[in-house]
Amino acid sequence: MRDKILTVLAEVAETQEVFKQPDLALYDLQILDSMKTVELIVALGRELGVEISPAEFEREAWATPAKLVEDVEKRLAS
Repeated sequence: MRDKILTVLAEVAETQEVFKQPDLALYDLQILDSMKTVELIVALGRELGVEISPAEFEREAWATPAKLVEDVEKRLAS
């Protein structure tokens, strides 16, 4: 599941660095912004069937690829 999540992230973020650097600061380095976050939420829903409301989204939970994977896996498990 990790690779699927990272593949969606890499497509939206337009960088393969998310595979190599699990602690990459996605927002601090402006790899993700508010528009890309919405795009990512939609893509994760389409590709993985996970429903994430923008109101439920916490930027800190998606601050790095590793944190994003952990958060999405938790959502898929519940």
